Amino acid sequence: MRRLGCIILLIGLAVAALVTFQFVRGWTEDGPGKDVIVVVPEGSTLADAAIMLKGAGVIRSADAFVARARVFGGGASIKAGEFRIPAGASNRDILAILQGGKAVTRLVTIPEGMPSVLVHERLMANDQLTGDVAVPEEGTVLPDSYAFDKGEPRAAVLTRMQTAMTKFLSAEWPKRSPRAVVKTPREAIILASIVEKETSVAAERPIVAGVYGNRLRANMMLQADPTIIYPITRGKPLGRRIRKSEIAAVNDYNTYAMVGMPKGPIANPGRLSIRAVLQPADTRALYFVADGKGGHIFANTYQEHNENVRRWFEIRRARGEL
Repeated sequence: MRRLGCIILLIGLAVAALVTFQFVRGWTEDGPGKDVIVVVPEGSTLADAAIMLKGAGVIRSADAFVARARVFGGGASIKAGEFRIPAGASNRDILAILQGGKAVTRLVTIPEGMPSVLVHERLMANDQLTGDVAVPEEGTVLPDSYAFDKGEPRAAVLTRMQTAMTKFLSAEWPKRSPRAVVKTPREAIILASIVEKETSVAAERPIVAGVYGNRLRANMMLQADPTIIYPITRGKPLGRRIRKSEIAAVNDYNTYAMVGMPKGPIANPGRLSIRAVLQPADTRALYFVADGKGGHIFANTYQEHNENVRRWFEIRRARGEL
């Protein structure tokens, strides 16, 4: 009887050891799931999350997950939010994700120089946002990448974009150089939007801003091609060459037919263009033309400019563009 009792005890210990081993192993072994995104609502308990995880197929047992989490999880609470659970994540990995609160980051990106009509289209095309929104006032959106939550109202995201522009301009305006020709923050945005559309070369922006400042002080026309296009397309690409009739068109934007700046911005300028206008380069240049390499050649005199234009036309003819 004593021997039988020992055998039973050994069997019991073996079973207990096996159960313990499986319990511990189940905490660190790879899970069954694919890469999925799960949403943990505000106020969810660990048990609530476990049921949801089981339904998503990322854990094998909700009860076992909860039991292991209470033993090995350290007692930290889970966070609400949207989380990415990678394929094969263990119970330990999943709990760390939920406790760490590293939610999925969703971004909507507004490139520098994007006009407001395209900002509106981008927001409306994002099916993870909700609600309607009007086309924002031109020049009020700061180009950047903005995080948002799934289901968030488009109006809330747009407000963040516009608040960012207001804060940035408020911080930069007091730093403006005595060379800056603009007299108000709105003028800064108007001129910066032109600089933004005239060059994509960051190093050129202060020089372009300096050229336009020189022209404004000399009471010369700015003659910026993007200001011809804006009244036609509201900032979208024209898709063809500008017509002579459009160059001569008299309106509130065309700087080939008026002295001074347009009545409003022609795009949403980025930080570098705004800073360029507030801190323009110290230059005597009054003219610039494309150099054929993505940048521009600057000139102090009209004679120099004409020679630069002649070279540019030679480049275009060699490319078969004329």
